[in-house]
Formats: sequence, structure tokens, C-alpha cells
Amino acid sequence: MQYIFEFLGLMVVFSIFIVVPGADFAVILRQSIVHGRRAAMMTGLGMGFSLLFHISYTILGLGLIVSQSLMLFSLIKWAGVLYLVYLGIKSFRQAGFHVKDVEITEEDRKPVSVWRCLATGFVTNALNPKPVLFFLSLFSTLVHHDTPALIQFSYGIGMASALVAWFAGVSTFFTVKPVRDRFIASGKWFNRITGAALVGFGIRLALARAAD
Repeated sequence: MQYIFEFLGLMVVFSIFIVVPGADFAVILRQSIVHGRRAAMMTGLGMGFSLLFHISYTILGLGLIVSQSLMLFSLIKWAGVLYLVYLGIKSFRQAGFHVKDVEITEEDRKPVSVWRCLATGFVTNALNPKPVLFFLSLFSTLVHHDTPALIQFSYGIGMASALVAWFAGVSTFFTVKPVRDRFIASGKWFNRITGAALVGFGIRLALARAAD
């Protein structure tokens, strides 16, 4: 039962995190406009593989820290809580998500292979420093240090699947210009809602840690 609650907690926060427009979102959006839905979906799949890469070294790193010092692990947990609150405040204060007109060059008009799309997604996500801190904060605050690594990896698979599913939806619906424009127009309020949710979750975790 503990593992179910851990997984649900991870998925709630992660779902909020992935729907906030960022670098990955911008890449998927451009791929869908320039190369079409299939290319955008394959790019999203590449990002899912990169996510598993981030989660793998996060789990292994936290396991090593726990084996060396529970006090250090406790400090990381508090840092993770503060980082979630920071992300929420940052999202809340963002004016919105703006997309400039995408210029399609002659190079863009050339067909792109599945492997190139996968590589684009993987590299874009792998070189983004944001997931490193996010997953460190997420797993340190929501996952008990006694949870087996195999169970934690299964959490990661679920999160990667959610990411791919989200970007598949983006790839499908955002090729329709009215849908894309409507989402971007409401970006300010969308960021405020997700930001408030992250801040609230961070405060809740802080209160729970203080009561321990």
C-alpha cells in the first residue's frame, strides 16, 4: 500500500511539472508544426528515454547517499521541498508562454528519420539541467529511503510513460492552429494555477517533514 501512495504522489507532482511549458514543450511544438505529428511523437518518445536516464542516476545516487549518511539525506529532502516551492513561485510569476512564428527553411522541408527525431528528443531533455534538480527533489521528498530500487525504477517507467503520452497529445492537438493559439493565449493563468499547486504541495511536504 505504501508503494501505491508513493507512486500516486509522484504522479500528481510530475503531472503538474510536465504540463508547464518549457524547453521540451517548445521543441515538440516546433516539430509538430514543421515536420508533423509523427516526428513530434517520436521526439517525445526520445524525451521519455532521456527521462529514464535522469531517474536512473537519481535513484542510484540517492541510494549511495542513504548508505553513507541519513543526515545528509534529510538535508537533501529539505532542499527538495524548497526547490518545489521555488518552481511553483517561478511558474506563478511567468507572464505566459509565447511562441514566435516558426520559420520553415529548405532544410526543414527535408524528411526526417525516426532515429533523428528520437535523438533530438533525447539530447534536448538530457542536456536540460532542470530535470536533474527536479527528480532529486521529487524522489528525496516523496519516496521512502527503504523503497527497493526496482520499485523506484517502476515509478520511473510510469513517469516516462506519462511524459510520452502528454507529448503525444501535444503533437496531435497542437497541429490544429486554433487549439494551439487558445492554449498559448491562456498561458498566464495556466502557469498561475500550476504554480500555486506546486507551492501548495511544497508547503504540505514541509509541514509533514516538520512534524516527523
